[in-house]
Amino acid sequence: MELEDIRREYSKGGLRRQDLLADPIDQFNAWLEQAVEAKLTDPTAMTVATVDETGQPFQRIVLLKNVDKNGFVFYTNLGSRKAQHITVNSKVSLHFPWHPLERQVHITGVAEKLSTLENMKYFSSRPKESQLAAIASKQSSRISARGVLEGKYLELKKKFEKGEIPVPSFWGGYRIRPESIEFWQGGENRLHDRFLFTEDGVGQWDIERLAP
Repeated sequence: MELEDIRREYSKGGLRRQDLLADPIDQFNAWLEQAVEAKLTDPTAMTVATVDETGQPFQRIVLLKNVDKNGFVFYTNLGSRKAQHITVNSKVSLHFPWHPLERQVHITGVAEKLSTLENMKYFSSRPKESQLAAIASKQSSRISARGVLEGKYLELKKKFEKGEIPVPSFWGGYRIRPESIEFWQGGENRLHDRFLFTEDGVGQWDIERLAP
């Protein structure tokens, strides 16, 4: 198999300036809705990129749990590797790869912790199994075997068989307040369409077309 021979044309349609909504969050929501309607697998999946104290980038996929004018929200263990990176450098990047629609969205911004009330509200809405898993897993720590994790989960399942599960202090969410949002639409002959929204510091967005 020759990797250099793997290619395809992008032909689902271009993107023009007049097609864009004035607010990038509105534009994102429109594209997300279309991704959901197209029944894409995990349409809310996004790559979160962080940088550690040495400048080494890391990436991982998480699920978007809310988006509004204030930004993009996800939840994690606050002792995880990504959380440790954010403590050192709160600038992060998000990426949504909607390949079947030949679209991508790239976001840069600053991460901030959610309030205790926001964390409690979302945690209580999760299935009990997910709540237990959040407590059982000390995310990013080394474990000797999967059985250790499964044993802790079963122990917690028995402990909280009756009654509510409290929100762990080491678990919570982040909101990424966007500073730039780029919309990418595949085009024929590699002439893709890219538009970059940049926050101007006073609540408005500048829009520029970028070369593919």
